[in-house]
Amino acid sequence: MFDDEYFMRQALREAQLAFEADEVPVGAVVVWGNKIISRGHNQVERLNDSTAHAEMIALTAAFNGLGSKYLPEATLYVTVEPCLMCCGAIYWSKLGRIVYAASDPKNGYKKTTAENWPFHPKAELTHGILAAECAQLMKDFFARKR
Repeated sequence: MFDDEYFMRQALREAQLAFEADEVPVGAVVVWGNKIISRGHNQVERLNDSTAHAEMIALTAAFNGLGSKYLPEATLYVTVEPCLMCCGAIYWSKLGRIVYAASDPKNGYKKTTAENWPFHPKAELTHGILAAECAQLMKDFFARKR
């Protein structure tokens, strides 16, 4: 029952909260031992902070909740390919696994790093889980803006 799709659906719920708040709809959850230990969604507009990405908020909450600066046993689920800034935070958190849904050719890490690995050397990466649903939410958001 608690598989990648389940946890990505939880991240998608966070993205929906961002959408409803008129934020770019990206959501994230951090999972440790099959339990969600933190959640986050974009709050750039609300906080007037260009670093308030879903991943950053979820990671900070996880660090604070565990009292630890490293998350080697954790998995980050995020609805959109992380940007380069978030990759830096993911790298330094030493996350064991990263799972993202939709690719982001405009702002995702691959735009800058190409095929170079931006995550911790021991990290595992999975992508494409619920990609169509997560991408559609982004398309709907930007269509509404135009």
